[in-house]
Amino acid sequence: EEEEEEEEEEEEEDGFDYEPLPEPKPVFEPSAQVGAVAPLGFFDPLGFAPRGDEQNFRKLRAAELKHGRVAMLASIGLVTQHFAKFPFLGFKESANGVWAVKTLPSAWGFSLLVIACGIVEFLVWTEKPDREPGDFGDPLGLKMYDTDMRNRELNNGRFAMFATVGIVAAELLTGKDAIQQLGL
Repeated sequence: EEEEEEEEEEEEEDGFDYEPLPEPKPVFEPSAQVGAVAPLGFFDPLGFAPRGDEQNFRKLRAAELKHGRVAMLASIGLVTQHFAKFPFLGFKESANGVWAVKTLPSAWGFSLLVIACGIVEFLVWTEKPDREPGDFGDPLGLKMYDTDMRNRELNNGRFAMFATVGIVAAELLTGKDAIQQLGL
């Protein structure tokens, strides 16, 4: 009680009512975010995501997630098209692999796919500042967007990016699609 009275007297002496300063916000640490998992942990050898730069990290993480999601679909598509093609509009006769975009109607189909992806990218799946990068909600109500699933998605996306680049590079080098590369 005596200390409180002394503080009140000090406030009355100088005429100001002092409030304690708020605690400083902790420095943003990219290595503590989701996705820093074994065996590499947080891997940023070129320093694209420095400590304290949360905005840049969010932008890069959103790009990593989107590229990973596209690569997962692309790698599946590059393998699947060897076995399955749409049986209408001439798609059945289209070439396999990346060479399909050089022929009609595959070029039109690819163009429509790019336009559809752009619409979804810019109008539906937009980033919200109050959510984690890449979190577009749970439209199906699966309640699976936890830390473990986010780590899996990031790792699978990272693997798929390398897989897709490998499939495309091998196909451009040899002229064989993904399945033909395996000798099947």
